[in-house]
Amino acid sequence: MVIFDSVKKEKVLFEPIKERQATLYVCGPTVYDDAHLGHARSAISFDLLRRVLEASGYKTTLIRNVTDIDDKIINKAKQTGKSIQDIAEFYEKRYLEDMAALLVREPDIAPKVSESMDAIEAMIQTLIDKKYAYKISNGDIYFDTSKDTNYGTVSKKISDESMSRVTHTDEKKNQKDFALWKACTEDGSCFASPLGKGRPGWHIECSAMIEEYGLKDAPYSIDIHGGGADLLFPHHENEAAQSRCATNHELAKYWMHNGFVQIDGEKMSKSLGNSFFLKDALKVYDGEILRFYLAGIHYRSDFNFNEEDLLASKKRLDKLYRLKKRALFDTQSHPNESFIKPFLEALQDDINISKALSIIDEMIAKANEQLDLNPKDKELKKVIGANLIFIQELLGFGAKESAQYFQLGVSEEDKKQIEALIQERLEAKSAKDFTKADTLRDTLAKMGISIMDSSEGTLWERAL
Repeated sequence: MVIFDSVKKEKVLFEPIKERQATLYVCGPTVYDDAHLGHARSAISFDLLRRVLEASGYKTTLIRNVTDIDDKIINKAKQTGKSIQDIAEFYEKRYLEDMAALLVREPDIAPKVSESMDAIEAMIQTLIDKKYAYKISNGDIYFDTSKDTNYGTVSKKISDESMSRVTHTDEKKNQKDFALWKACTEDGSCFASPLGKGRPGWHIECSAMIEEYGLKDAPYSIDIHGGGADLLFPHHENEAAQSRCATNHELAKYWMHNGFVQIDGEKMSKSLGNSFFLKDALKVYDGEILRFYLAGIHYRSDFNFNEEDLLASKKRLDKLYRLKKRALFDTQSHPNESFIKPFLEALQDDINISKALSIIDEMIAKANEQLDLNPKDKELKKVIGANLIFIQELLGFGAKESAQYFQLGVSEEDKKQIEALIQERLEAKSAKDFTKADTLRDTLAKMGISIMDSSEGTLWERAL
């Protein structure tokens, strides 16, 4: 399998630390607000990577952290009058619900900052003991970047402009130094610690969690560290620095990053006022449709979200479900080797989703041609069904019943009204009142519903 290493800035052969095993750590959410498209893009990207690794024969462990101690959470608690714990638990639950709607599988390990304090404090103390960290007069503890000769090798972005993102204090030894521990006194947001009353800095949490759950006695703690491109600096740079200095080995063998999300060409940012929450998108579109759309652009590319492209993407997914509807398979067979081999090989090439989807398109077109010639060929339908199951397991879409898929977005109340109109139309046809039957068909069409008469009765779909 070949992946793109963000540090080497080239495709490299994936060679795991331990044979046929893969450890993958992905930066998870800071749970102070609802998930947005950036969260979805990252989660889907590394969910795909995990599935491809597994399909390629690697026993894969995915770790995704939850940041439940952070200044943003503390500020949200102050604004709402709720406890930090209540805020964190509420938004973590919302995040997990959104991820489930997108068919993102849960991680194997999901450590929280609040449950990792011992590991965090121990790593900070190690850095102090080894003279890589120092305390200033207010009790804050900083990492001394001048002591790490490899600082900057991950992101290659250390410049005056990039350092404008880093908090400054006159007592810092170097402009690039970053906080490991923030001293504080507020009730409910500080922790009693041998380091002094306070809370951890942002970067140290991931290093401590990776060291706790990663590989022991190895040249790297994990095989792959993933996250959004915006985390490359300072977050991942700082993680790598403090980890190598504390442990005497590198944090990750490979680094992978997904691209930014834009809305109609503008980088998604709350400061620009155009953040797009998943909860709003899920009110309009089913999670599987959003997943298909978000997965359809290569993970390293910046993603321009717009509804026109989303609807075009849905039409492509429709074709898969129409084939599933035609196949109506009951017994599983084996997928067609001439399909799964190039399909998997495309995904093993740094998740080449464009090529993989084009191979699916070719399979669908060929299958439809074969069904046109042999509509009752049971063996053919079994193979088609096996191909669709393989797609479902590898890419995470195609699991719904066809009838359910084509009725997505229709409320139960509207379904009752549609069924009643269809029944009324059937009665009109039975009475040979074809004018009324046509009028009822037109009424359904105006409601955005298309109907098809078949040997099984009248079937209906939501037309988009």
